[in-house]
Amino acid sequence: MFENVIWYLKGYVRIRVTGYSPERFLNACRYKKIYIWNLKRVRGAYEMNLTIDGFRRLKEIVRKTDTKVLIIQRNGLPFLLHRYRKRYLLFGGILLCMVMMWNLSGYIWNVDIKGNSAYTKETLKRFLASQKVEEGMRKKQVDCQNIVQELRKHYDKIIWVSASVDGCRLVVRIKENEDGMTEQDKKQEEHTDLVATENCRIIKVVTRSGTPNVHPGDTVKKGDTLVFGQIAICNDEKEVTGYRACSSDADIIGETSVNYQRELSETYPVKKYYLDGIQTIRKREYAVRIGTCIGTLGQTKNTYEYYVKKTHQMKIRIANVLPVIIERREILPYKKMNRNYSVKKARAILSADFHRDCKEMEKKGVEIIQNDVKIYTGSGTYYAKGTLRIRCSVAKQVPGAPVPVLHTEAEKETKNGD
Repeated sequence: MFENVIWYLKGYVRIRVTGYSPERFLNACRYKKIYIWNLKRVRGAYEMNLTIDGFRRLKEIVRKTDTKVLIIQRNGLPFLLHRYRKRYLLFGGILLCMVMMWNLSGYIWNVDIKGNSAYTKETLKRFLASQKVEEGMRKKQVDCQNIVQELRKHYDKIIWVSASVDGCRLVVRIKENEDGMTEQDKKQEEHTDLVATENCRIIKVVTRSGTPNVHPGDTVKKGDTLVFGQIAICNDEKEVTGYRACSSDADIIGETSVNYQRELSETYPVKKYYLDGIQTIRKREYAVRIGTCIGTLGQTKNTYEYYVKKTHQMKIRIANVLPVIIERREILPYKKMNRNYSVKKARAILSADFHRDCKEMEKKGVEIIQNDVKIYTGSGTYYAKGTLRIRCSVAKQVPGAPVPVLHTEAEKETKNGD
């Protein structure tokens, strides 16, 4: 393979030798040390490959051996350059292509993120883009140390980051906290209480860790402590000798009432697009973006106050490396108009909104046990208003209160004696 490349760069010819005794021709070439390869006998003649320099030395051999030499192929770079020697645009294009490839090799064309699981690649790439680290930037502008610092600063679950430039790629390798907890979370886990998030009546209490402060049927206010983040320590006689701090954990369901209100204006805006005859007025512009270089064709200059701008993108990669983005931008001008809702349509919209809100509450684990919401139609505004009786989780974690310290009888007597 390597030898073929060398012969292509030097150039060679394939010839056919005919005559009374072609063997004398071959012996003479060997005597003159003319290199021959790929020799074949074809119909009483011989075909072979020679270098350009070797072919130039055949004149005397052909005369002495009374043979005829016919060139049947010219191969190699010298013949190719000679064939296209007057096509200046071709050589100019090749030179321009080489300059462009050399210039484009100084840019980052791919950001490769590896090792992520808690955060998606799209999320991390959007963050890097906000830090002006994205495809199309120059390699000189890449600050790997700053990338590492910013990622660890903004994402607590990332405990190790490395960034490096590999060719035209920026490779970011990360390692996340396997237990999914930050140091701050672990610190808070050591001692937390559960407090009420709403004024409610307690329905159910299931405590897994900590000391419960309420029971089913109790009425609590927002902010009251439901579970203390402490566990009693008892001696052999079942007497409490102290408390150990812990992270409180419990399922506490409470029943409460919440107000519901959603308004709907009597009118709603609509867009009326301007027409050019029977067709909608559209202004188009086409753009091709390669890295930070953008070329445009057309015009989307707009003089209208209101308009809709649409952008369609098609992304391709040349040689699976160079990203090229082809965009089509459109502007559709319109004017605003207001139309009135009918009572029937307004009721349907408010009813659909209410049912959607109820489904969202159910997805969050909220049970609706009573519904007193009604739809009212008045002048200028339609609205749904009322109260909902619900059952839901009413506990949240907060930093724990100080753990009480108990003194034994011996400690009390010693203290009194002092």
